[in-house]
Amino acid sequence: MLGREMNRIAFKMQLYNGCSAEYKKRHDEIWPELSRLLKKAGVRDYSIYLDEETHILFASLRVGNPKDLDKLPALEIMNKWWAYMADVMVTNDDHSPVTKPLTEMFYMP
Repeated sequence: MLGREMNRIAFKMQLYNGCSAEYKKRHDEIWPELSRLLKKAGVRDYSIYLDEETHILFASLRVGNPKDLDKLPALEIMNKWWAYMADVMVTNDDHSPVTKPLTEMFYMP
């Protein structure tokens, strides 16, 4: 992605109490086809952190075109992953994680 500006995105999600070990295990074993899909959509530097006191997950990533992320919910592998994760985190009716966008307040490259 040399020469192409990357957009930084951050959001939070809610993990169910007592599910942090399982959440981490599932992400340590992320499906290769899901990883390929995210990379194909331009996702880079994707990190998820846990606040162990509140069970809030903080995620950050970089992407070339944020609109490319809008295509992911229509893809079968994305829906399978969301259904797989629905028992460990707060989700919408379609099993997608409930996400709250975060506003960037400071960035130091």
